[in-house]
Formats: sequence, structure tokens, C-alpha cells
Amino acid sequence: MAKMITVSDIAKMKSEGKPISMVTAYDFAMSRIVNEAGMDMILVGDSLGNVMLGYSSTIPVTMEDMIHHTAAVMRGNDHCMVVGDMPFMSYQADMAEGIRNAGRLLKEGGCAAVKLEGGSEVAPMVKKMVEAGIPVCGHIGLTPQSVNTLGGFKVQGKDVAAAKKLIEDAKALEEAGVFAIVLECVPAALAKKVTESLTTAATIGIGAGNGCDGQVLVCNDLLGFSNGFCPKFVRKYANVHDIILKAMQDYKTDVEARTFPAQEHTFAISDDVMEKLY
Repeated sequence: MAKMITVSDIAKMKSEGKPISMVTAYDFAMSRIVNEAGMDMILVGDSLGNVMLGYSSTIPVTMEDMIHHTAAVMRGNDHCMVVGDMPFMSYQADMAEGIRNAGRLLKEGGCAAVKLEGGSEVAPMVKKMVEAGIPVCGHIGLTPQSVNTLGGFKVQGKDVAAAKKLIEDAKALEEAGVFAIVLECVPAALAKKVTESLTTAATIGIGAGNGCDGQVLVCNDLLGFSNGFCPKFVRKYANVHDIILKAMQDYKTDVEARTFPAQEHTFAISDDVMEKLY
């Protein structure tokens, strides 16, 4: 079994300037492939609400959803550091409840760390989690759980006040003990400045330019599972949608033409046995 990547490895990669590769995945099969590809980290994102469960946002995702999918990813994992997302309202209402839920993700989901959204306002929660032995990844910029207060999916930190707050939030999270921070939909120059302002916490960008310590993309986006809307920051490395669609269409055609299953796909029985059936 390959060595599992740890918080210490991520810190070392940041200090040495080695880019960190991260993919968001949600199930056993994809986890196996991501590991085969040699990725450093897997995020089991609450975006599974949109990608896997068909919700219009991440808001309906539950702790049970996150534990279920995180455990599936862990069954396919042999070396990536796996981070499980804390879903909406699993940590916002109460400090003790937040720590218990984070502990559930590690104990029942099996992941190595949790991720939660927010800046300085969640720093006390982060500090308590870290003190309890739970590695934490932060998430600032566009935070999907707060989409209703942000007024939609928009680039964050574009004016002076917002940019300053983003930097302050990153520093507050680092001081609280996060080992990494996801920067989502942040102008590239600002994301680079945030990265340079941190000494221990690695930045993982998504729509935040290449000045971050690492990058993350949702596996379904980079593989081209959908032919619908594609965010500006996504590069499609494949067009799996069209491949799957053609395969399904070809299968349907063969079934209707009775050309599948062919002889090579069937099992034989001796004529003697068949004769005794009549």
C-alpha cells in the first residue's frame, strides 16, 4: 500500500514550492482512478448535492450524505489525503455540535481532514477543531453555502474593502490552525497576494489563477460529464459526455436489432440436457 499523504506532506510541498494537485470526487470508482493518476488530495465536496444528487445548491446536503460519500471515496483510496466537506448548518449553530460533526466525518467517513467555509468568523471553530486533533481546510472567496447572502455565484474580493477582508480572513484561518485554504472565484492577482501573505497554510485555487500553492477541480467538470453550463475557470480535459452518450445509443441500437448479446456474450448448455427438458 502506498504511503498516505498527510498534513505534513502538504506543508512540505508549500514550503518547497511544489504545486499541489486536488480533485473533487464523490464515489469509489472515481476515487480509484484519481489515485491511479497520482493526485495529492481528494475533496469530497458538498457540491455532491449538485453533481450527484441533482439539487440546485449545496444547501440541502446532510451530514449523512457527506459521511456516505466520503466513506465510499475512502474505500477506493490508497494514498491521497482525503478532505470531507462540512455541510451547511453542521457547524454554524453551535461549537460543540460542529466539533462532533467534524469528528463524525473522520470516524465514520474515514477522511483525514474536514473543510468548512468562512473566514475570521469561523476561526474560533477552526481553533477548537484543531485542538481536538481534527485537521481543517478553510474555504474563502465564493462560498457556495452562503450563495443566498452573496447574491449569486460571483467573483469575490474585487473592491478594496473586500480584498482586504479576504487577506485578513486568510490570515485569521492560518492563525487558527488550518493547513490549507481553498480560494474560490478570486481575482488571480489577489489570490497570489493571499498566498504570499501566508507562511504555513497552503492555498488551493479554483477560479483563482495559477499563483496559488495548488489547484482543485470537480472531476465531472474536468472530464466533461455534462454538455451544459461550464464555469469559466474549468478546463475540460475530456468529453466523457459524448463518449457515454454514443455508447448508450449504440447499445440501444444493438438491443433493438437483436445483435446484442451475440454468441460470444452467451453461455452454452449441452444438447443432451436440453433434449431431456421435453
